[in-house]
Amino acid sequence: MAPIDSDDNTTAGAGEEPGGGRSRAARYVVPVAVVGLAAATIGLVPALADSGDPDLPKVTAEELVQKIAESDVQQLSGTVRISTDLGLPDLGGLESGMMSGMAGGPGGGGKDGGSSADPSAKLTELASGSHTLRVAADGPDRQKVSLLEDAAEYSLIHDGKDVWGYDSKSNEVYHSTQEGEERPEKDVPATPKDFADQALKAIDDTTSVKVAGTAQVAGRDAYRLVVEPRQKGSTVGAVTVAVDAETGTPLKFTLTPASGGAAVVDAGFTKVSFAKPDASTFDFAPPKGAKVTEADEKAAKAPEHGRKAEGDLAKELDGLKVIGEGWNSIAAFDTGGQGLPTGAEAGGDLGGFLGSLGDQVKGDFGSGTVFKTRLVNALITEDGKVYAGAVTKDALVKAADAAK
Repeated sequence: MAPIDSDDNTTAGAGEEPGGGRSRAARYVVPVAVVGLAAATIGLVPALADSGDPDLPKVTAEELVQKIAESDVQQLSGTVRISTDLGLPDLGGLESGMMSGMAGGPGGGGKDGGSSADPSAKLTELASGSHTLRVAADGPDRQKVSLLEDAAEYSLIHDGKDVWGYDSKSNEVYHSTQEGEERPEKDVPATPKDFADQALKAIDDTTSVKVAGTAQVAGRDAYRLVVEPRQKGSTVGAVTVAVDAETGTPLKFTLTPASGGAAVVDAGFTKVSFAKPDASTFDFAPPKGAKVTEADEKAAKAPEHGRKAEGDLAKELDGLKVIGEGWNSIAAFDTGGQGLPTGAEAGGDLGGFLGSLGDQVKGDFGSGTVFKTRLVNALITEDGKVYAGAVTKDALVKAADAAK
């Protein structure tokens, strides 16, 4: 990473990042898929206890980024508060049912016996609202994340090669054996560090990074690292990371939109300890009478059309192109079919409903609909082309016109 200017702004050259190089595609992945999709799993929460700004030794932005990169905390436990405010319309729970259905869970009414304890279904609940998680880790092979609910709890436990999911509400258990493969819990950010690690990959010459004072989070002294896009047209205002002064561990992650108002993403520890968790924390055995679903059995029962759909999606993503760079990167791909029926005359009641959720736009590319959140926006054209990114509506239309 290049030296930091006197104002603590980065001047890193294109293609550089802390810890190594990165591909052009990564420029899209960070501001859009990470800051966007990661944000889709969080939001504004009540302010954490703050007893004033601690007096800490001065550090530069470069030194603080390096401190995060070199942080090697293997053991911790605590409580994380997490929520989301993407400004999505209230669909009366429809979106949760759709997500559960796509994951094969019982909420979708599938006939394949999907388990409510399957992480791919259960953890989609983090896509909206406010949530409290209990987390614990003891090295790379033992972690536990528990989602606390009203009179119920969902736990995801990784112990060696075994991954267990348990939903106390339905008394269902999901079990998989992972050897040398990506574990399902790693797909879902659960701590501020999960978000910060990804956001820091956005650091390049399109990004400003500075240290903005100190704070206290969960009783720990911390530095405030602020990451902001230099470019105009991004929907991202700033990313603020509270970094533990002693260990370099991110304690709180907040993403605010360029439009102002409440944070889109806010995830922070309310309690944290870096002591070794008790070994029994990671012990799990299916309770008596619980329905147990094995991952291998579920895969064998998956409908053939479901596997074909996954293959079709993979082919579509093979053709994904990245337009622009840095925070203004836009993902573009062609679905190979027609766009969504967003006009009442074209799609009846469904078309009118979809149209009401977005803005109708026209340009050299033709016409289409822009579906907006407070962070990630997507343009779907009438001929089935998709443009998506953490950018404004005008930026999407301009990209579609340029690609025509």
